[in-house]
Formats: sequence, C-alpha cells, structure tokens
Amino acid sequence: MFSRLTTRLILSHLLVIAVAMALLSFVLLSLVQGYFLQAAQQSLTIQARLTARALASSEGITLTNITQSLLPSASNVIQQQQQLKQYSQRAPNLEQEFSALGDSTFQLNTELDTRIRVTDEHGIVQADSQSTEVGRDLSGDPVVTAALHGEERAQAQSDAITVAVPIRKDNRIVGAVALSQPLRDITAVLTDLRARLLISAIVSLVLSALVGLALARAIARPVRELTRAANHLAQGDFDYPVDAKSPGELGELARAFRSMGGDMRRMLQARSDLVTNVSHELRTPLTAIKGLVETLRDGAVDDLNARDRFLASIENETDRLIRLVSDLLTLSRADAQALTLRRERFDITHLAQSCADDLAAQAAAQKVSLVVDGPREAVHVNADSDRIRQVLVNLLDNAIRYSPPGETVSVSVSNAPGSVTVSVQDRGPGIPAQEQARVFERFYRADKSRARQGDAGAGLGLAIAQTLVVAHGGRIELASQPGHGTRASFTLPVE
Repeated sequence: MFSRLTTRLILSHLLVIAVAMALLSFVLLSLVQGYFLQAAQQSLTIQARLTARALASSEGITLTNITQSLLPSASNVIQQQQQLKQYSQRAPNLEQEFSALGDSTFQLNTELDTRIRVTDEHGIVQADSQSTEVGRDLSGDPVVTAALHGEERAQAQSDAITVAVPIRKDNRIVGAVALSQPLRDITAVLTDLRARLLISAIVSLVLSALVGLALARAIARPVRELTRAANHLAQGDFDYPVDAKSPGELGELARAFRSMGGDMRRMLQARSDLVTNVSHELRTPLTAIKGLVETLRDGAVDDLNARDRFLASIENETDRLIRLVSDLLTLSRADAQALTLRRERFDITHLAQSCADDLAAQAAAQKVSLVVDGPREAVHVNADSDRIRQVLVNLLDNAIRYSPPGETVSVSVSNAPGSVTVSVQDRGPGIPAQEQARVFERFYRADKSRARQGDAGAGLGLAIAQTLVVAHGGRIELASQPGHGTRASFTLPVE
C-alpha cells in the first residue's frame, strides 16, 4: 500500500501540514502564555507598589495600620480599588501610577483572586488576606528576600505568580508586600485554546487529505498512463496514445516518452529493413554463384570459353559480396562509435585527382569524361585519407553510373576560412524532389531506371559517405533537379 505513488504523496502532504501546524501551535501557545503571564505580572507589580506606598505613608507597619490600610478581602476588587484611590489622595505622587494603570490594568485582577501578604523587615508576615500565614517567616522565600533587599521580584510557578516589592520609609526598608495570583484561569484559557487548536488541526488534516488525494491523483494519473503506455510499447504497440499536453516535468516526460516510442519504431523498422535488404543483397550474388557452379558442374567446365566467362562472373559476384560485407562492417563500427580514423595532413586536391585516375577506366567504359578542378595551391586537411578516398570513390561511382554517354563528371575543390568543400557534379537525369530526403538512408535506392541495367548497387554508397564525413566533423549535402543532373558535396574542417 505504501509503495503506491498516490499514498506516498498524500502521506508526505499530511506530514508537512501536521509538522507545520504543530510548530505553529507551539509558538502560538507560548506567545499567549507569555502575554498572560506578563499582563498578570504588570498588574500585580503596580498593585504591590500602590499598596507599599500606602503603607509607607502610614505611621508604621503595625497590625492596626495594616488592618486599616489593606483590603478586608482581596477578592473584593471594588473595595480594593476604592482603598487604592484613598491611598492616592494621601499620596499625591501616585496619580501618575493611576493614570498609567487605567481601567485595563485591573481587568485581569477583576476576574482572578489576588492574595496579599505584608511582612516586616525580618520577613515575618504581619497581614494575610487569607489569614492563614500571619506570623510565618517568609525570609526564605527568594521573592520576599529580594524585596527585603530593595529589589522588585516576580516568580511564576506552575499554579501561581507572585510579585514582591519593598516598603520604604525614610529611605529605609521596613517591610515587603507580596501579591500572589493563581494561574488557574490562565491555565483554563490555554487548555481551551489547545482544544480548539486540536479540533482545528483535525479538521485541517481531513480537508488537506481530501485536497492531497485530488492532487495526488492528478499527479499520479499521467504516471499511470505512461506505465500503461510502456507496457503496450513493450508488447510492440507503438500507436498507444500518450497525452503530452500536461505542463511541467510530467508533460516533458510524456513528450520524451512519445519521442522514444517513435525512435523505437524507426529503429525496429530500420532493423527489419536491414535484415530484409541484407538478405536480398546477399541472396542475389549467392544465387548467381550457385547457378554458375551448377552449370560448370553439369559440363560447362569442359568448354574453355564458357568456363572462363563463368569464373569471371563468379569472381565479380564474390567481389560484390566482399564490398557489401565491408560496407556493412563500416556502418556497424560507426554505429557502435568504434570507427577508427587515422588522421594525417594531405592535399585533398591531389587525392581527388588520384580517385579520378583510378576510376578513369570505368568512366571510359561508360563513355563519360572525368574533370578535376581545384586551386593552384595545395589545400591541406587533417583527416583519414583512406576514408576520404572511400567517400570520393562512392560519389564518383554514383555520378559515373547515372551519367548518360558523352557527358562529363566534374570534381571541384574550393577552400574557405577554416573549411574545404569538395563537389561532384554529373549531368544525369537527376533525383525527384520527394526522394532527395531519403538518398542517405541505408539500402535506399532512387528510381532504378535512372541507372544502367545491373549497375544499381546495394544502396549503401551515400550512407557510408555521410557516416564517414560526419565522423570527421564535416557535413554532406545533395542538390538535384530532374533533367539537370545531381551535385553531391561534402565539407571538412581544415584542421
């Protein structure tokens, strides 16, 4: 189940949301708790200061003064505010405290119970709003101890927050006021907030799961389609439709897959054509050799003229097989990136003239003239001379084969900055426009009626020429107009 792409996408989506909400809840609760604690501390501190100043303005910290100065009950907030107002009338310098305090200062105290304890300078409780710790020694309490040393100190525990301030009279600390407030209401608020956050998180996760399911299905659907297409492709079904209109990476993957399917189709078709063409090309000379051998065995061997003619035919067919196998080996090595080039620096014009001289006898037999035209200065290239010779021979052989008697095949060499171009021009019937794009395909032969009977060849000459030129980093082109001949040219880098 967890191996499915849809499930993993949904789980990862929910995990990210859950982690984000947990972090957000933690930060939010921390901020709210800090805010409440700070508000409670500020409120208690101001009330403690007012109480301490009121006590300091009285005659002394005695039980009678404390009873008269403090509230009858700390839970009676209205009486506390009235008492504090009386203190403000007795101490004019408290007006600024009251104006800064405002109604909001006592808002928290109106909802929460506040406990007031007053100690003398030794830390002994002189008054307690709950009347349970009168006479108790609080000098060991760090908050009270700090107040008796002249510092205002606040301490928040798990259940309450305590604030203590010193009581100063005549620049002398005569006691301390400690106000405590329970945190049960703050805890209740935080508990309620946690519950609400938990409910919100559950609802958000459910909604996110639904949204994630829709998104995961939308993402996984093209992947499933590609999986089905791959299965059909493995079974040889190249026409299975693939939606390549999706945007983003999935669309690019679909288009790449569709392109791969087309390439596989062409590759399999090329392999099938190769097997068919090789079988045909091998069968023709082998059948001819077999027929000639059978004829010789049946008695033609005794006829010297017939025997010599048959043996010459067998030799020609054998040479044809050797050339075919050699051409196929060259193409196979080129396809496997194993074609070795022995580069050397040579004059390509001289090489073109040498090739024309080698084919002069063939051209003369076809009543075709060969002309080589090149610059007066040598044009040097850094290439494999044997492979370039093979290219020139293939182009000249095609030109001679398709040229009518009495015409001229011209070879021209021209150089340009960084490159040299060799062109072979014939005056043959030309190649139809619809066939020019396929002349470099293996075993492809244009209209065989353009060639003399028996001279059609295997259809590998131009394919080999293109392979060898490209291996040298060059390019080969062909231009033809029906009735005006064909021009085949290739360009090589000078260095």
